[in-house]
Amino acid sequence: MKSFKPTSASRRNMTSSDYSTLTKGARPYKPLVTRLKSNSGRNSAGRITVRHQGGGNKKLYRMIDFKQNRMDQKAVVETIEYDPYRTAFIALIKYADGARAYILAPEKMKAGDEIITAEAAPVKSGNRMQLKNIPVGQQVYNVEMTPGRGGQLARSAGAYLEVLANADGYTDLKLNSGEVRRVLWTCLASLGQVSNSEWSLVNFGKAGRSRWMGIRPTVRGSAMNPVDHPYGGGEGAQPRGTRKPKTLWGKVTGGHKTRNKKKRSSQFIVKRRVSIRNRNNK
Repeated sequence: MKSFKPTSASRRNMTSSDYSTLTKGARPYKPLVTRLKSNSGRNSAGRITVRHQGGGNKKLYRMIDFKQNRMDQKAVVETIEYDPYRTAFIALIKYADGARAYILAPEKMKAGDEIITAEAAPVKSGNRMQLKNIPVGQQVYNVEMTPGRGGQLARSAGAYLEVLANADGYTDLKLNSGEVRRVLWTCLASLGQVSNSEWSLVNFGKAGRSRWMGIRPTVRGSAMNPVDHPYGGGEGAQPRGTRKPKTLWGKVTGGHKTRNKKKRSSQFIVKRRVSIRNRNNK
């Protein structure tokens, strides 16, 4: 974690990730880079469906290989790079036949490391293999939920899942939220923890830095008028004025279950996550 000298009020508490682990002078690999159109949180009809998005610096999208399904082919890590579209660092790897790909970089990966994807690969950070061959207690990331679809779980900075058990064609995985989920043990997973684990400690320091990242201001509901929000109105600071916490559109939140009870994948949830409220009361 990098801190700054307090040359101004915004710099006093500002922090950023430590980029010393990145390969110096590395430039994006052009064949794996493209430009994405910025939609500012709007759908195809032009209506805002995700609030507080827009603006920000121009950036290029790195095409990440979340599948890493080139079996039994060794690859060498060429560079560790910053990715403006994600919190984790990425690695450019090169296979023996000259093909290159971007992958999510685990903690402590460095240029020159050798990795492999196999049904049963050596237990080493960065290697990828089927869940049934990963020892119980190991940390994994970029985990598939359906064989061949590519990694969907544990892809953000510092994320990892813990392998709890392998039995009857399924692997039980413990998520960061505390939820225990059952996945087919033929799914692929990478060993280790996603890089840049200190991301959760970053302090933007000033509003301008949020705008650089494409984050627009958030207005408190209590500062609005009654017509604009359930919390709005009143003279000065007022209590919420509604028994249950609600969204801008009056939908009950804060403890209200939003998951569809008939969702088929619920059968694979062994243990539900612990709510933040209950977690803080312990």
